[in-house]
Amino acid sequence: MPLSLALYQPDIPQNTGTILRLCACMNVSVHIIHPTGFTFSDKIFRRSAMEYADHVDLHEHDSFEHFQAWRLQQSARLVLMSTKSSTSAYDFEYRPDDILMAGRESAGVPDQVAKICNARVRIPMRAQLRSLNVAVSTAMVIGEALRFTAGFADLQ
Repeated sequence: MPLSLALYQPDIPQNTGTILRLCACMNVSVHIIHPTGFTFSDKIFRRSAMEYADHVDLHEHDSFEHFQAWRLQQSARLVLMSTKSSTSAYDFEYRPDDILMAGRESAGVPDQVAKICNARVRIPMRAQLRSLNVAVSTAMVIGEALRFTAGFADLQ
C-alpha cells in the first residue's frame, strides 16, 4: 500500500478539493472520513480540484470507526498531523505505507482519535502563531514523507 492521506471530517470543500488535486499529482491515495462539514458531491470537487478529481484514488469511510477497522486490516501506521505534537515533521521517520491524517479545519481531531494514532507530527513554526491552512500543511508533510521514503522516484 503506498502513502495515503486521511481527512478527518473535513469542513471546507475548497481545501478538500485542493488536497485532492495535490494527492492526484503526487500519487497519494485519499480517504475521506465522514461526516463532512459540507455536502459531499462531485460538483463541489470538480470546481476546486478541476480535472484532477478524475485522477485521485479516493476512498470514503462512513465513520472513523469504519476507517479504523479498514486501517487495522491493512496493518498501516496512522500518523496524525497536529499542532499539539512535540515531534517535528522533519525529524520523523516515515514509511512508504503510512497513512497521514489531517483533522478538521475548525477543531482538529477529538482526543480519543488522537490517542489511537501511532504517531503525531507537527510543522515547526513561530510560537505566537497558531496554525497553517490544512491544505498548505498537508502539502508540506506529504512532500517531506515522499522525500523521506523516496516516493518522488515514481513521479516525473
